Amino acid sequence: MCGIVGYVGKRDAADVLMDGLSKLEYRGYDSAGIAVFENEVIKVAKSKGRLADLQAKMDQDGKPSGHAGIGHTRWATHGEPSDRNSHPHGGGNVTLVHNGIIENYKKLKEFLLAKGRNFESDTDTEVIAQLLDYYYEENHGNPIEAIVKTLKELEGSYALGVVFADFPDRVFALRKESPLIVGIGEGESFIASDVTAILQYTKNYYLLEPGEIAVLSKQEAKVYDLHYQKVEKELKTADWDVSAAEKGGYEHYMLKEIHEQPESIKKTITPRIENGLPNLEECGITPERLMQFNKIHIVACGTAMHAGMVGKYVIEKLAKISVNVDIASEFRYREPLVSEKDLVIIISQSGETADSLAALRLSKQLGAKTLAIVNAKGSSIAREADMLIYTHAGPEIAVASTKAYMVQIAVMYLFAFELALANKKIDEAECRRLTALLQGTPDQISKILEHKEMTQMIASELITADSLLYIGRGLDYALSMEGSLKLKEISYIHSESYAAGELKHGTISLITEEMPVIAVATQQNLFDKTISNIKEVKARGAKVILVSRDSYQPEKDVADFKFGLPEYEDLLMPMLAVVPLQLIAYYTAVLKGTDVDKPRNLAKSVTVE
Repeated sequence: MCGIVGYVGKRDAADVLMDGLSKLEYRGYDSAGIAVFENEVIKVAKSKGRLADLQAKMDQDGKPSGHAGIGHTRWATHGEPSDRNSHPHGGGNVTLVHNGIIENYKKLKEFLLAKGRNFESDTDTEVIAQLLDYYYEENHGNPIEAIVKTLKELEGSYALGVVFADFPDRVFALRKESPLIVGIGEGESFIASDVTAILQYTKNYYLLEPGEIAVLSKQEAKVYDLHYQKVEKELKTADWDVSAAEKGGYEHYMLKEIHEQPESIKKTITPRIENGLPNLEECGITPERLMQFNKIHIVACGTAMHAGMVGKYVIEKLAKISVNVDIASEFRYREPLVSEKDLVIIISQSGETADSLAALRLSKQLGAKTLAIVNAKGSSIAREADMLIYTHAGPEIAVASTKAYMVQIAVMYLFAFELALANKKIDEAECRRLTALLQGTPDQISKILEHKEMTQMIASELITADSLLYIGRGLDYALSMEGSLKLKEISYIHSESYAAGELKHGTISLITEEMPVIAVATQQNLFDKTISNIKEVKARGAKVILVSRDSYQPEKDVADFKFGLPEYEDLLMPMLAVVPLQLIAYYTAVLKGTDVDKPRNLAKSVTVE
């Protein structure tokens, strides 16, 4: 969602802010702006559109020049994308930027209007600025008093970067739900929605907790609680450098991240394998604990939910434990039947997904144990779960997730292997065999990446399509859901995924002459049935793209194009088969000329409902 940066130090603040915002573009946005103290006066520059539009505006009108300021990329929630709704927003002595949603903003706006306040935008954010200025004046220019009183009035989620006109060498920050970090440099301080924004300047940072207030100066960053007491914070250090968040010679982040998948798998699973067997004890997971659970719920959103679908098939097949997979936004509102003997697994790349975080908290209230599978260290979901498995994908910048999905399913396999062994559904020899095969997947994926020309050819056949279908059975169906999502979110071609056996129950009526159908057929026990379904759509004029094993040579009545996969264990084929689906989506988007890394209307981390 929205991206926030702030800076106080010796550098040109506008340059630092624009650089930081460029590192946060992956979060998705529709406008951008900065506010900088110039000769002790707050100067604001903001614009609808991309950072390039803001830069062009500053080139024409003049760039604010100073050493302290705040910046923002906005993803619209209240008020259309426009110059006047762009952040920063001001109110008297106060200028601020905001990530989140204020749920009671209408009531607060009515109060402020009655006090004679005037509003210039349609946003909930301006209400915060006006309310903060109201309490600032009421408390005789005390910023901390004003912030504390304002916080008591706000309902919803927020991360705020604030400057006060009377404090030209200070930046203030606070949060509730929405993420925010405080960066610590030499003679300079930062705030940011993500450590990625400040890695060029420092790797050292604090995690700001809900209800804490940070006060940044050149010398230091102090943190206070709502009782005005100073809080001693643990200084954390980012374990990757700025090069990890750069393209490294690839045309797009997405392509780079697809190619990083083999190494990401190794980094994620290798530390969790000991003597050839899964060992998740450092994650709080022991065989004794695993034997306590009667049922498992996997809760996630989007791509992470699709990883959960693969996990469901693998866990049920190996461990013989019932697994429900829920979309987090549905789980939290449907009064789920969760008991104290259940395990709830929350999967989230960012660890800040609003619906997933709410589902985690609900599960804990219902007495269930919770396990988080997240990529972002120190994130809210990571901190609040009973058990935690960090994935080691490194920074994922492209909005369309690839390597995060891959390491999520890798973790689901490891978990399923250990769970099955703990419950004596497989023996140690079988667990070792499966674990060794999982360790072999990076090499198989690397081989697939060497033969991507066919995916480029397939993409050229898809760019004129208005709509298409993905089909598969079993694990192939779970996988086709992710393939369909990847294509639609970056190429803007409508696509849907269906269980192949469901085609005759309505969906086959959509098949028209030359309509593309991407069929995944890797599961040998379901292969013949899937091929029969493929023939049904081919007989009705569909253009079929088949993703299957190298050993299968389809007849003309089965497929027009085929991407071949190496021979491997059925259970692990999703890790191989997802790669051509990712590449097909990528090259289709490239050929259509869309913004691959920053697709329209989408955000990398969804921190509001």
